Amino acid sequence: MIRIPHELSEEFPTEAQLVEQLTRSDYRFGRLVADYDEVNRNIHLIESEEEPTTDEVLEKLKKRRLKLKDEIAEALEKRDDGS
Repeated sequence: MIRIPHELSEEFPTEAQLVEQLTRSDYRFGRLVADYDEVNRNIHLIESEEEPTTDEVLEKLKKRRLKLKDEIAEALEKRDDGS
């Protein structure tokens, strides 16, 4: 199996179980995770030179991944606070 960097389990190691639970039980959170995983896979393909593209496209994808990660972190934080 190929290791793809920046998987959510690596980004949120102490929250891995909560991420999994919310992915199954919360549609909005599940969409965030699915979007993050898709963008992350695309970045990996580009960086491993399997999918050629421009630097501009890669930079946009990286910004999108960061935005999704921030949204996921915010959702996890709200859940931890009991919100």
